[in-house]
Amino acid sequence: MVAPLYDGRLAVDIAGIKMQTPVTTGSGTFGFGLEFTDFLDLEKVGAVTVKGTSLLPSCGNKGQRAVETPAGMLNAIGLENPGSDYFLNVTLPKLRKYDVPVIVNIYGHSPEEYGQVAAKLDVEGVAAVEINISCPNVKEGGIIFGTCPEAAAAVIKEVKKNTSKPVITKLSPNVTDITVMAKAAEEAGSDALSLINTLLGTKIDIEKQRPVLGNVTGGLSGPAVRPVAVRLVYQVAQVTKLPIIGMGGIMCAEDALEFFLAGASAVAVGTANFVEPDIAEKIAHGLLNYLDRHQMQNIEEAVGLALPHGKHSMPLYNC
Repeated sequence: MVAPLYDGRLAVDIAGIKMQTPVTTGSGTFGFGLEFTDFLDLEKVGAVTVKGTSLLPSCGNKGQRAVETPAGMLNAIGLENPGSDYFLNVTLPKLRKYDVPVIVNIYGHSPEEYGQVAAKLDVEGVAAVEINISCPNVKEGGIIFGTCPEAAAAVIKEVKKNTSKPVITKLSPNVTDITVMAKAAEEAGSDALSLINTLLGTKIDIEKQRPVLGNVTGGLSGPAVRPVAVRLVYQVAQVTKLPIIGMGGIMCAEDALEFFLAGASAVAVGTANFVEPDIAEKIAHGLLNYLDRHQMQNIEEAVGLALPHGKHSMPLYNC
């Protein structure tokens, strides 16, 4: 028999964001949450993280924007969204009907624009903002800010000046050393980190002899990226005191547990939402079963157990 979902054992506090379960949704894979209400009770996820929202509406990239790959998918949506005014006037009032924290992923083309979006979203009903400095699918902004520590810090400082909400910085795996970016984000004032965003990839149509995606490159997500994501969370957890939301290829509770053991305090489910729209709730139940098997009182007991200072730890590299 599955244990009750809301027994307090899964409750976490991520930089002031109080979540009943440590499972949120990956931005860009869950729309604005309202699209999933036929399949999932939004109050049974820890938080709803909505898709990237910009100051003004954006139509995204042209041409084919998604393609399946072995154990994953490539997307080059380009952060299409109806803009911040639409979110505030149409979407947010509907989300307020649910007793669940709402995290808004934001992006801009300059630090000042990020700050403007953050200021507009500094309203009741928004629990936190997640800074997207790591999207590989936009020509301006996006990954540029996510690969340069100084540029990332400038964005974070501008957002912090313009919001009273907790600020989560989403890190890119497309860097030489992600710990450098993590430390820069912490020093700039970020309240939490989320990682990873998608890896950069390309798919070629061998008959047409051309790239499949209109943008040529896209973000790789799904199970294929999970070992990379777990490794990066493991590394970042050892250099920062900030809470980490781990993500990348999580398809079940067992996948999610790798991230907790690697040092994440919460997880986000992305590509799996397309396969099982109620996967966030299923993962929460699976986490409770794991706690029962290992005689743990709460999920926090599992966080970081695989790290060098944790129980049963092993070195990341063998020399």
